[in-house]
Amino acid sequence: MIELALSLFLMFAQNDVTSPRNFTIQDLAWMQGCWQGGDAGSRISEQWTVPDGGTMLGMSRTVKNGKTVAHEFILLRQNEAGEVHYIAKPSGQAEASFKLVRAGDREAVFENPAHDFPQRIIYRLQEDGSLHARIEGVSNGQVKGVDFPMKKTPCI
Repeated sequence: MIELALSLFLMFAQNDVTSPRNFTIQDLAWMQGCWQGGDAGSRISEQWTVPDGGTMLGMSRTVKNGKTVAHEFILLRQNEAGEVHYIAKPSGQAEASFKLVRAGDREAVFENPAHDFPQRIIYRLQEDGSLHARIEGVSNGQVKGVDFPMKKTPCI
């Protein structure tokens, strides 16, 4: 049942994927900088370096009531085959890799259908200059998504 739900989710989610092409780290340059979001109880911050040498480095941190409750180290890397991968090392979890399947001036979509959750990571630069990150996929047999809206902030 879970496999069917995941297959249907990815099939419908990929309907808007354009023909395959080789992406580069430069396609993701619009993500660089510092971003912050959250609500009254927690603050999420994310920071991305400029693309250089076939990589971008990223990190995120979630602070709740003055304490870090989660963090993640991220490497965007272009491999020898020309593929770009989002390699995440979240706190308390195993490393996971997601392949860049779509990129543009304002969007990047990474997928790993074999991962438990999420199977898809999406970044979108909004018209107002804010960054919208989203994770989605199937978890416990249910299709779900989690949104992380962020505003650009000075890097300090």
